[in-house]
Amino acid sequence: MDSQFIKAVRQLAALLESRQQVLAVAESCTGGWVAKVLTDLPGCSAWFDRGFVTYTNEAKHQMLGVSMKTIDTFGAVSEETVHEMALGVLDNSPAQFSLAVSGIAGPSGATAGKPVGTVWFGWAIRDDRVVAECCCFEGDREAVRAQAVAYALRRLIEIVSAVE
Repeated sequence: MDSQFIKAVRQLAALLESRQQVLAVAESCTGGWVAKVLTDLPGCSAWFDRGFVTYTNEAKHQMLGVSMKTIDTFGAVSEETVHEMALGVLDNSPAQFSLAVSGIAGPSGATAGKPVGTVWFGWAIRDDRVVAECCCFEGDREAVRAQAVAYALRRLIEIVSAVE
């Protein structure tokens, strides 16, 4: 198991299991890294259902139902896109919670207003709400991706904990 994530994954697992709830994820810039650290924990099938790696715009559209108009208007790395990704995960799984991640890990891909390190996150709660946040991480591709995974897990724990 990836040692830097063990504590967070165990904490998230305990929360979800105690509530008999399930999580599913959609990842772009992290390329399945969140799903990897979640599934490193034995017994994760009790609380983790599935992961979608939707690296291309077409994959986001085909697998999660993200509108091409949304992507064309706001970009793949945007609040609007992760919002639709997070809801698309819930539409395509039995999960009560979803996470969506889309960002620019570098070294290329930066655009005006979206430098390398820009990562948008979306967390959805079935029949409730979607929370979206943007972070800008420092470092090389590996560092940006690792920070994105860590942040996604920390916020998942907070969001799941806050739900009655």
